[in-house]
Amino acid sequence: MVVAQSEPTQGSHEYLTPANGMTMLRMLATPFMLALIAGRHFDAPTFGLWIVLCGTDGIDGFLARRYGVTRSGAFLDPLADKFLILGAMIVLALKGAFVWPLVILIGVREIGMSIYRSVAGRQGISIPARKSAKAKTVVQQIAVAAAIAPWFGYRAAWIGTSVLMIATVLTVVSGMQYYLDARKR
Repeated sequence: MVVAQSEPTQGSHEYLTPANGMTMLRMLATPFMLALIAGRHFDAPTFGLWIVLCGTDGIDGFLARRYGVTRSGAFLDPLADKFLILGAMIVLALKGAFVWPLVILIGVREIGMSIYRSVAGRQGISIPARKSAKAKTVVQQIAVAAAIAPWFGYRAAWIGTSVLMIATVLTVVSGMQYYLDARKR
């Protein structure tokens, strides 16, 4: 559902929130995470870092609800998720752990959604995350986790690919929901 919400004023203090700090931490750690995946460091520390970075998404959401949602946070949080998750999926596709058509389909939806949110934001419209979109993000995170897990990772790549297929279906479904919401507007 597309909902117009009143937002706090855009001041320099808006960027200095606990939630935005957590988001920035995730963004700064993403290149390091992607380098570990690219180097095939599928060990417990790499897997643990992935879990921690994915967990920061929930933590910054909690902090935003507790201390106030900001326009910058509403834009940066999904962007940080996309850099982390899509970046990992692309690296895994380059390494042959994920199939390109699924990664491309997910990428097209994610980029399209970012453009949609940006355009709507310029019109003063906030696009809240749907439950289906939150579910697809978690399943995308699980797909990457399955692909880099030191316990099976490349030895059982079908597990990560199977979860990626489920994530792709959820990604397309949630994208269609946003599209239908926008048409109603």
